[in-house]
This record gives sequence, structure tokens and C-alpha cells, in this order.
Amino acid sequence: MATSQAPTATEYIVHHLTHLSTAKQKFIVDFSVVNIDTIVFSVACLALTLFMLHRAARTATVGVPGRFQAFVEMIVEFVEEQSKSIVHGDRTFIAPLAITVFIWVVFMNAIDLIPVDLFPWIAHNVFHIEYLRPLPTADVNGTIGMSLGVLLLMIYYGIKIKGFGGWIHELFTAPFGAHPLLWPFNFLLNLIEYLAKMASLGMRLFGNMYAGELLFFLIALLGGTWAFRADGSLLLALGHVIAGTGWLLFHILIVLLQAFIFMMLTLVYIGQAHEGH
Repeated sequence: MATSQAPTATEYIVHHLTHLSTAKQKFIVDFSVVNIDTIVFSVACLALTLFMLHRAARTATVGVPGRFQAFVEMIVEFVEEQSKSIVHGDRTFIAPLAITVFIWVVFMNAIDLIPVDLFPWIAHNVFHIEYLRPLPTADVNGTIGMSLGVLLLMIYYGIKIKGFGGWIHELFTAPFGAHPLLWPFNFLLNLIEYLAKMASLGMRLFGNMYAGELLFFLIALLGGTWAFRADGSLLLALGHVIAGTGWLLFHILIVLLQAFIFMMLTLVYIGQAHEGH
């Protein structure tokens, strides 16, 4: 009876890839749809990030630091060194931004290390929510939204450092030259550069985390398939344990690496906004 009620592999994956949304998406780009789970979990991770940094600042001492303070200071010093080597200018806002982005993305990515069925099970049995996808960075809307914020910062610092007139002048005269006939080509190339940076920044994080999420689903299916079989196929359970443990340990590196890459590219793009062609 349990076997007849068990979902197929396709149904299982489709169910776990379905967002808790305000409506069903009808087009590839549909701005009328809001993925509630992406917003909730990303805001929760941001709140946790700000709480952690605030607590570290409040409990900081000049004496021998505790483990938590030493851990946060290590991250702060590391990010400060990176920002100092990349951004040549006032880093009063940029360095704290980089620290916040790094820890925020780490927390969001780390949700993928939690068993894939835990949050959907809680949502279904406690809150009677049918669909829930808790990993914000596996939603392209979330990662593109973050990269859009970086794009706005690039434009802001470009105008702040060069002035609005200087920024517009560079937009139309670089990199080919200031001849009026070249203005359309310069503008088009700069526009493509801005959009390519934004798209690549968001798609890189999304692609890696989406692929990792799918692998966790496939590994979970090994154990799920064994659980609903009565022929003693223990190899599936053994494969579930070995593959799950191996991918979990490797994915910890991916979680940290993708957060580091997103932070570094944020610094690089903002640093480029400080410089002229």
C-alpha cells in the first residue's frame, strides 16, 4: 500500500522544485509571480547575518577575544584585505557591504546542507503548505535580484566618483574614442558590459546551487526508493549513505566558494566603477 502511494522520482523532484508562489508562472519572465519562500528565507538569512555582526560588535573586547569574536575578526580582516587590494578609494561602506554579502550568501547556501525533506515536511505537516523550496540561491529570481543590487551600486559609485557628467561622458566615449560617430557603439558596448556583469554574477551563483540541490534530490531518492522496496535492496541504502556523505562534505566547499566568488566579484565590479577607461 505504501508503494502505491509513494511518488515517482519525477513527481518527487518536481514537487521539491516547486516554489511557494503567489500564482503559477505562465511565461519565462513573469513579474506578476512572487516566490514567497525565496523572500522569506533570504530575509531570514539576512536578519541572522545582521544579528551575528551586531552581536560581534557589541561583545567585542580589547583583551583576549573569545572564539566567536576571533572567528568574526578573522572574517573581517580577510575581507578588509581583499577590499583594500581591489577598491582604491573610500571603503567606509564597501568593506562592511562585502562582509555582509559574504556571510549572507554563506547562510543562504548553507540551507542546502539541511536534509532536503525537512523544511517541506514541516511546511506540509505543521503549516499545511503543499510546496516549499527553502534554498534562495537556487532560485534565479533571488540571485538576479542580488546582482541587480550590485549593478545599482556600480552605477552609483560611477556617478559618485566621476560625477554625473563624467559618467555619461565615459558611457559614450569609451573605449573606442570621443568621435561622435563612435558614440552609439561605445554606448551599446558599455550597456552590454553592465548587463553581462549583472547576468553572469547572478547566473553563476544560481547555476552552482541549483545543480547541487538537484544532486541532493537524486541522492535522497536512493534512500527513498530503498525504503519502499521489499526485496532487500540494501545497496540503495548503502549508496544513499556513501553518496550523501561524500556530496555533503564536498558541498561545504561549494557553499563557501560560491559566497567568496560572489563577494569578490562584487568588490571587483565596484572597484572598476572607481576607475576610468
